[in-house]
Amino acid sequence: MSEVTIRKFAEEINFPLDRLLKQLDDAGLSFNNADDPISGEQKQVLLGFLRKSHGKDSKSLSAPKKVTLKRRSVSALKQSKASGLSTKSVVVEVRKRRTYVKRSESAGDDETQLAEKAKQALQEQQREIAEQETVERKKSEEALKAQQFEKEAAAKKVIEEAAAAEKASQLQKELAEQKTLERKAKSETAEKPTKPGPTPEKPAQPAKSERRNRDGSAKKGPAKGKKTGARQQLHFAEGKGRRRRKGKPSGRPVVAVDKEHGFERPTAPVIRKVTLTESMTVAELAQKMSVKAAVVIKSLMKLGVMATINQPLEQDVATILVEEMGHEVVLGSSEDLEESVLSTLQSEPQESLPRAPVVTIMGHVDHGKTSLLDYIRESRVAAGEAGGITQHIGAYKVDTGHGQIAFLDTPGHAAFTAMRARGAKATDIVIVVVAADDGVMPQTKEAIDHSRAANVPIIVAVNKIDKPEADPERVKQELVALEVVPEEWGGDTQFINVSAKTGAGIDDLLEALILQAEVLELSAPVTGVASGIVIESKLDKGRGPVATLLVQQGTLVKGDIILCGEEYGRVRAMFNENSKVIKEAGPSTPVEVLGLSGIPSAGEDFMRLPSERQARELALHREDKVRAGKLAQQQAAKLDSIFASMKEGDIAEVNIVLKTDVQGSLEALRESLVKLSNEEVRVNVVAGGVGGINEGDANLALVSNAILIGFNVRADGSARKLIEERGLDLHYYSVIYEAIDEVKRSVNGMLAPEIKEEIVGNAEVRNVFKSPKLGAIAGCMVTEGRVLRNLPIRVLRDNIVIYEGQLESLRRFKDDVAEVKNGMECGIGVKNYNDVKVGDQIEVYQKTEVKREL
Repeated sequence: MSEVTIRKFAEEINFPLDRLLKQLDDAGLSFNNADDPISGEQKQVLLGFLRKSHGKDSKSLSAPKKVTLKRRSVSALKQSKASGLSTKSVVVEVRKRRTYVKRSESAGDDETQLAEKAKQALQEQQREIAEQETVERKKSEEALKAQQFEKEAAAKKVIEEAAAAEKASQLQKELAEQKTLERKAKSETAEKPTKPGPTPEKPAQPAKSERRNRDGSAKKGPAKGKKTGARQQLHFAEGKGRRRRKGKPSGRPVVAVDKEHGFERPTAPVIRKVTLTESMTVAELAQKMSVKAAVVIKSLMKLGVMATINQPLEQDVATILVEEMGHEVVLGSSEDLEESVLSTLQSEPQESLPRAPVVTIMGHVDHGKTSLLDYIRESRVAAGEAGGITQHIGAYKVDTGHGQIAFLDTPGHAAFTAMRARGAKATDIVIVVVAADDGVMPQTKEAIDHSRAANVPIIVAVNKIDKPEADPERVKQELVALEVVPEEWGGDTQFINVSAKTGAGIDDLLEALILQAEVLELSAPVTGVASGIVIESKLDKGRGPVATLLVQQGTLVKGDIILCGEEYGRVRAMFNENSKVIKEAGPSTPVEVLGLSGIPSAGEDFMRLPSERQARELALHREDKVRAGKLAQQQAAKLDSIFASMKEGDIAEVNIVLKTDVQGSLEALRESLVKLSNEEVRVNVVAGGVGGINEGDANLALVSNAILIGFNVRADGSARKLIEERGLDLHYYSVIYEAIDEVKRSVNGMLAPEIKEEIVGNAEVRNVFKSPKLGAIAGCMVTEGRVLRNLPIRVLRDNIVIYEGQLESLRRFKDDVAEVKNGMECGIGVKNYNDVKVGDQIEVYQKTEVKREL
């Protein structure tokens, strides 16, 4: 808080400065000048002194006995002149004051109170009488002034009228004489000299340039036909009214006209704050600047840009244009728009209702996954609605006796992993199909790994139990080794024996799905904004981009504007799993959608937006963001990026996806790699399996930021394509020790190196010489090792380090040398140090960096 000076304090209380300084001096407070600060305690001292000087103590002043209220009112009286051409206002100010006495103080002494009240009433009455007399005096003075002004105006008018009448009569006489002379001249020159009779004289007419009133006085102003100044005015002149006949007052009141208009044109330009996004059309930009689109197009043409009203502008061009037009630019981004749109959509109240579960069936090839789906479809879908469902849409709903179930018909776990890689959770339950005659296979293990990574409950369907060689117990034992324990063995996974050929156990499988869905308590809002995920997409020659969407919440209606990743468009047509046209789709409903601008990627989220403009802006922003971050994503999983991402105090992690040719190699490699972990670097084998590297392994490595290692195996075509596109780090090995050593070298490279110090030599100071150029030169004898000129040194005195630095010179006799060995004399000059004494020791040392190894 700033200090208050005496000068500022005097200004605040509106008190003279010199008088305030005198009162402070009388109160015992001495100050040098008016700019000295005054504290609150000093103000209290001054207040106490003033109270005592006025004969009042603090007790009496702490609670005031009476309060005086003052009232001031101002009014205006308008006085009209006799001529009625103007008015005059008289300002009247009335002041009133009333004093109230505290009841508690006056209760003790009634007589004093009554006397005080009587005195106050008398003073108030006298004050009111004086004020009333003042007002009446002012009114009478104004009336006298007005009467005097009217008399002067009337006398002046009479004088002017008399002068005008005299002038008019004079002109009339002159005109009559002139006409008489003209008549005489005509009569003398006439052919007949007969004298005509007397002709009555006509009254003289006034000149055209001068008009007369009824009383004969000349009218003021120009003649008829000339433009007057009054007709060129928009309003009456101040102080003048309308024209009226003499002696007859006008019935209309004279209105005082204000010189100021009701609306004034702005004189300064209006500067607006214009928020610019990455993509804005010319019309939108013109609307934000409150100008016409033609003005914006004209300004763009001046800048050398030809644009139409609906053409989008780049943010740089729009920034230059707005600044040229004199407005303030506020740079925005589509991320702000996306956040605002998402917050608006999430803020809408929505009521959640139970929904159907979404189930994905996964498993090894030839274990009967497709056959199981076909049997469920053919037995649970009404006749005439089952033709070509799986081939067209890849997803459908099954109506059981207990409720509906939505199935995703995927060719494997690749699409499921792609959804997880994009952060989407489309599946509620996973059914892992295992053949009873074949047992657990590599893709079965991968399906379990991906389900656990997505944190989705698993139900195991043991298929092909109708075969004679079926052994369901062996399947359970193999899955227990993978930590998938049946419920009857104390686990939490349901095992259902089914047959896709005979239909045995299908009802039990569907009931297990319904039971698991009830445990999960799945629900979603039916009303509100529709959103979900893209299951798959394709390009149809006749229909264009076709996307299969799974609605997760809300209701998707035909005609909605949707945004799917980097693509957007209007829903022009929707088809269900039976290829029938529908108008709306609720939660857990798969639909085919037409009308998008392109083919969206599988696993992308979609949502409905209120306008196509917002969808276009967000799509363009996402496209630019993906293009800008593509290079960084390609380098995310490389070993070099792991070194750069290390932070001090954090434990670095090396994630590995391992694939080998046989199970023994897998177990040996997994155990050896995990043992390489230490307190600074941790090695994690995210997933391991037997067989070649497929697309699922590449997707898993992309999700977990892992390194792909193939031991005596290779990647297939789809996996190689994904690895090249995403820039994943892939290594092939044929010897187990080569793989271990490569990872070990990587871990060693992530360890912080050790710094070791080694003493190279020691020299004893025998004498000190003074040099005019180099200062103190120490004559030394090398007692240990050797002295090198380019190494750092320490000066020791009584085995205590007193200086650390560098050698400035090293000489033997008169020659500069780079090295002096043990037992030889030399001259040493210490850089920036001249306090060398006889008996000191000069120690030469070097620091080496030693890499740490496990």
